[in-house]
Amino acid sequence: MNGILYIVATPIGNLEDITLRALRVLKEVEAIACEDTRVTSRLLSHYSISKPLLSLHHHSGEAQFGKILALLAEGKSVAYASDAGTPGISDPGNKLVEQALLGNFTVAPIPGASALATLISVSGIDMQTFTFLGFPPHKKGRETFFKKVAALEIPAVYYDSPHRVIKNILLLQTFTPEKKIIIGRELTKMFEEIVRGNITEIDAYFIAHPEKMKGEFSVIVY
Repeated sequence: MNGILYIVATPIGNLEDITLRALRVLKEVEAIACEDTRVTSRLLSHYSISKPLLSLHHHSGEAQFGKILALLAEGKSVAYASDAGTPGISDPGNKLVEQALLGNFTVAPIPGASALATLISVSGIDMQTFTFLGFPPHKKGRETFFKKVAALEIPAVYYDSPHRVIKNILLLQTFTPEKKIIIGRELTKMFEEIVRGNITEIDAYFIAHPEKMKGEFSVIVY
């Protein structure tokens, strides 16, 4: 009998944000595939879980995917965890699931934390319809990305880094100065912060508080 591939959501910051089911699955599987073994090791150590780890990130070759599929073919169950949150959104989880399904393996979702859902839940705006765009391109396609955001008539959600978030918002302003922004910074962590306002107000806030340009950023534009 083939093993099961479990797609396991892990905390986006606060280690308490993991489900009892996720902990049980991580304890029961034969191996855990993850984006960064160092990150996942810290989580497992916190909950006294010891399992073989397989690295699987955006630069992994087909051989690494093959190792996981081989374990499943041997009847061993494998969990996949991204660095933070729900896999398959901005990580190699979707490719792993695709290959597992092509191999006729069972794939089981273990739901939990998500930066996307976390920020949406406190947005205070109508998010019944929205579009999620992942991370903006670093160079090629960046302008096209923000032209698309500017043209949308529904809220757009994307992730960004502290090195680019303000630069990207100012680029957006050249296409649509009237848009408003909600930024979630360090969500669920000790220095969690949610900043709201128009583009000019957001820019002014971070100019006044440069020490806050750290951590992971989730952005809603509406």
